[in-house]
Amino acid sequence: MTNRKEQRYRFSEAPIWELQRTYYEEKGMKAWNNDQVPQYITSNPMIGTAYAEMIFGFLQDRANKGDSTEPVWIVELGAGAGRLAFHVLLELCRLRDYAGMELPPFRYVMTDLAMNNVLAWKEHPALQSFIAEGLLDFARFDATTDSELDLVVSGNTIRKGDLKQPLLLVANYFFDGIPQELIYVGGGHIYEADVIVDTPANIDTLSPSEALNQIKLRYEHRLAPEYEEEGYPYRDLIAVYQEQLEDSHILFPVAGLNCLERLKQLSQAGFLLITADKGDHLIDQFKFAEPPELILHGSFSFTANFHAFQHYFESKGAATLFPTHHYKNINVGCVFHMDEPMSYFQTRLAYRRFIQRYGPDDFFSLKEWVDRNLDSMGLQQILSFWRLGGYDAEFFIQSARQISSLLQEANDDELQDILQGIEHMWSSYYEMEQRYDLALDAGLILFEMDMYEESKRFLEISVDTDQEEIVSTVFYCLAICCFEMELEEEAINYTRKLLELEPDHEEAIALLERFE
Repeated sequence: MTNRKEQRYRFSEAPIWELQRTYYEEKGMKAWNNDQVPQYITSNPMIGTAYAEMIFGFLQDRANKGDSTEPVWIVELGAGAGRLAFHVLLELCRLRDYAGMELPPFRYVMTDLAMNNVLAWKEHPALQSFIAEGLLDFARFDATTDSELDLVVSGNTIRKGDLKQPLLLVANYFFDGIPQELIYVGGGHIYEADVIVDTPANIDTLSPSEALNQIKLRYEHRLAPEYEEEGYPYRDLIAVYQEQLEDSHILFPVAGLNCLERLKQLSQAGFLLITADKGDHLIDQFKFAEPPELILHGSFSFTANFHAFQHYFESKGAATLFPTHHYKNINVGCVFHMDEPMSYFQTRLAYRRFIQRYGPDDFFSLKEWVDRNLDSMGLQQILSFWRLGGYDAEFFIQSARQISSLLQEANDDELQDILQGIEHMWSSYYEMEQRYDLALDAGLILFEMDMYEESKRFLEISVDTDQEEIVSTVFYCLAICCFEMELEEEAINYTRKLLELEPDHEEAIALLERFE
């Protein structure tokens, strides 16, 4: 008697995709807790700044064309934890205010399959100022079927032809996680690579992530002449694979291409797509490719086929931008599917500066090295990298111990730069359910710097945020801060709270005797 069962499916119809949907719908925002599903690489301040610069360039290009009245709608597909949208909007507003130039108004719409996520974004404290300014709205969007956007805040619906400006689409780690076809090229013919799914007999009792961990996949080829018929909408692209590839498996993004075609119908003027993923745009990367394997991280993902997007939309008159070099972790590309795409020179220049010359993939590769070598870095090197990453909170958490060890030798200028960095970091912080307390780490570093007023502010934020896990050291530091600021009553209060946690704390006893 076997404890497993097998069944054959067309790849895009395999049960893994339904498990994927269920995982995100059940987990909601918790899917990204402590990077269970990776989010940092596509959601950090550095990539947010790069996107904001390209969007700002696009707004300039539209203004240069005399289109400054109608709003530009920015729609993020699969906005996930919401952190990317926050960083993009924050930097885009800073650019707008700094430049002080006439630009079209803009509206940002965060979308996701899971309605739980949509409702959570609506209540997130970091997004409230953008909602109040009328810059941000939300919508549930199913990439496989939907063709309209029902906005949650305004109550409006964006339908076919409603938008006069080109639609600006943002899709990070999106196309690698929605259903795809799997084809095989061999002997000049196209085969469907059906998947044989080997599942445990008790799969109905498992959570989606448990089921995905226990599923095994293998593939069998089936001649598929329908891909070679003249009426097939992606026949020209298939012909490229027939001519240039042999013994190769190709993830074919029919659902992704159809999704973009449906979204294109919302605007009378086409779209600009900014997308990032583990994804290849160079056809050489597909030569002799083996069948794909599930990349598991709570849910799963594959490597996106950016070559298909590039070739298909270029055949429709679009211009595309992808790096001329090979990517390591994340590939960032643009598709200009609009009239006169090469006339968008400010957008293209922003891509050149913030993606091609040095972009998110380069930054992440460098960060991996920095993470391994933090203990040997000096304060100036840490501050420089922190600035390069947009005063990222995650890097500060990782480097706090090394910063602390270097404070004794720091000069006044460096101390002021640390304070400035902490203030900038806090103003740009998007809170998620993580295992660290950013306010606590900031407060303790400032305490060591003898910046008692600033330390007190952050330590009190930490205490107010988490009443159940207050470390006694925090009350001691707060008592000292108050003592140094001549706030005697508050100092006594914090000292007594410390003694409630540690009645034998000698320094606290001495401090209280001193006050009394």
